[in-house]
Amino acid sequence: MSRHISKIKDRFINGGDIVSTFLRSSVSSQIASWIDMGVGFVFFAFVHLAPWISTAIGAVCGGIVNCCINYRFTFHATDLPVKAVAVKYALVWLGSLLLNVYGTQMVYELLCQLTFLEDLGFKPNGYYAAARLSVSLIVSIFWNFLMQKNFVYRRNDIDPYAIRFVDMFMHPRK
Repeated sequence: MSRHISKIKDRFINGGDIVSTFLRSSVSSQIASWIDMGVGFVFFAFVHLAPWISTAIGAVCGGIVNCCINYRFTFHATDLPVKAVAVKYALVWLGSLLLNVYGTQMVYELLCQLTFLEDLGFKPNGYYAAARLSVSLIVSIFWNFLMQKNFVYRRNDIDPYAIRFVDMFMHPRK
């Protein structure tokens, strides 16, 4: 029994199959989400920053945590240059933000047009929650996970350009 559990644990931690990788990605995403929400709350409630800036700080912190966990734990990509991963992650993160923002707005507007939902007792807050949750789930699986697995944490042709881009800011020419 103990050997069986050890084998499952090893597969979860080190397995390269899609299921193990997706499960590790889900754990990383949850940790990052809690960091995102916690940091945002601290900056709002205790530092007294505006909601939008508190949310932005939380999102950036959560994104950094997610990128780091995915680099070492989820995708075992420690052989890739950190600079390249950071740039590619930022691109995917920006894409995720845009897909969530515009996708949520579009689905919300669509739900508002379905008048029979109001007859069933749905309210605008419910439309927003349904739009936000459904779009977030779709984006997390079909954009974030797939782009991270196949682009961010894989060596590809953009890596040298990404490294040069970071170097421009780290070592500016005089």
